[in-house]
Amino acid sequence: MSEQIDLPNQEFATTSGHINLSEYLHEWLIIYFYPKDSTPGCTTQAVGFSCLKDQFNALNTQIIGVSRDSVKTHQNFTTKQNLTIDLISDKEEILCKHFDVIKEKNMYGKKVFGIERSTFIFHQGKLVKSYRKVKADGHAEQVLEDLKTLQSI
Repeated sequence: MSEQIDLPNQEFATTSGHINLSEYLHEWLIIYFYPKDSTPGCTTQAVGFSCLKDQFNALNTQIIGVSRDSVKTHQNFTTKQNLTIDLISDKEEILCKHFDVIKEKNMYGKKVFGIERSTFIFHQGKLVKSYRKVKADGHAEQVLEDLKTLQSI
């Protein structure tokens, strides 16, 4: 594994309260970063993870999504899409910078900085797999299959 990323010892606001990722007690943790609530790709990805939540739970795995949207925006997104996963509000880009997911993008001919869709799988607090430049469609299913493989090793 070429990437070394630890879980930061800091509290973050989520759709279900505050959490400190370094104190997370689940054996497996999936953190995925996405650009913006209620956009087509981000909705596809969030709904995908939500639909598979029971299967991830059966593998003792927690899923958390992260974007720069506010908790209120996250809560609206969660309600509208019936999401079953927690979403972290990273308005100050603390996690985004920690995981190096802020990248220069070309938006309608203008250069902007935004979140590059990325996913990270942690086992007992250690990064075991990362995905960069993720395509939303089918990604949750791919992560689930990879997780099953990782757990069988």
